[in-house]
Amino acid sequence: MSTLLPILPPSDVLDENKDVLTPEAQAAEEEKNRMRRYFQKPEEQLTPVATQEPVCLYLETTNRCNLLCVTCPRTYEQLEPEADMPWEMFTSLIDQYPNIARVVLHGIGEPMLVKDIAERVKYLKDRNIYVLFNTNGTLLNDKNGRALIEAGLDELRVSLDAAESEVYQMVRGKDFFDKIVENVKNFTRLQREMNAPKPRVSLWLTGLRETVDQLPNFVRLSHEVGVTEVYLQRLVFFDEGSNGLARAESALFEHTTAAEEAMIAEAERVAAELGVMFSASGAVDPGESIRMQATDSPWSLCRRPWSLMYITANGRVLPCCIAPFSMKGYGSFTLGDATQHSLRDIWNGSEYQRFRDGLLSSAPPPACANCGLRWSL
Repeated sequence: MSTLLPILPPSDVLDENKDVLTPEAQAAEEEKNRMRRYFQKPEEQLTPVATQEPVCLYLETTNRCNLLCVTCPRTYEQLEPEADMPWEMFTSLIDQYPNIARVVLHGIGEPMLVKDIAERVKYLKDRNIYVLFNTNGTLLNDKNGRALIEAGLDELRVSLDAAESEVYQMVRGKDFFDKIVENVKNFTRLQREMNAPKPRVSLWLTGLRETVDQLPNFVRLSHEVGVTEVYLQRLVFFDEGSNGLARAESALFEHTTAAEEAMIAEAERVAAELGVMFSASGAVDPGESIRMQATDSPWSLCRRPWSLMYITANGRVLPCCIAPFSMKGYGSFTLGDATQHSLRDIWNGSEYQRFRDGLLSSAPPPACANCGLRWSL
């Protein structure tokens, strides 16, 4: 698999006319979008029995975390006993699908709390697998950063959620803002010093009504720390009884005000001026990501149960990374136990078939009923 991106300073991202990406940046963008659209499948391939193997595995390397984010369910309830996925389970899962194209090493937890995370990346890269994960950046020090670069990590997404310390603490629960900004700045500097084209680094901000005014300065901050990609992440929330800011009234989706749309447009203007690529989850533009889909059955757009498997640190198989955020508890959307059965047996077992059948109907599984597909990648 080809290298995704050279570390492009802003002057190298856009051509001189400031309107067109350079060939290098365009090639990187096209490969990024190709990888992120792995879940797309023709409608005729959608049957309760999947005709092809999954192309992506989400492996929850840990469900532990060192923050208390007000948009995350694990802040308010214990979803499973705290655990790191054992090395033996990790390698066994990968070895069951040796031709897997992509592995995501995050779930409900902070992957860099796992001390051998770089070794896990290398295990995957030795098998020519595209590897990425989200991090909160608190542990992205020089030693850990160098290890990830040397292991060959393809993509590193830093969830920062704010452009200033006070707002960061409101969303993330602890005041690590200055430390994370310094960590990211040092990491991009280290990449330049090592002439390392990977990982592709991006900063992410969850689209909250309370923080949308941070976007223009968030783009500026990205530019200052040497990151050339910024993403607006759709908020995922429970329908009822939500805690913190993971609630419908905090979401930008479907009902932005003129002022909020103007703030997003301003961030797009700043990004174009600075040469920062500003996009949204699902490989769409930020404005599109928060607009209502032109369908009364948004779940019908989803291809994840035909493309990927999500395995928790304890071995529970879930349909996708969004499910833990969209409903309380795991009981209604657990599709198998990877500690008791092979992934192939689970992939086309009765629970997966029942789940897929529901997505193809007018009565989808509860975890999917209000999903707009582009809530995550």
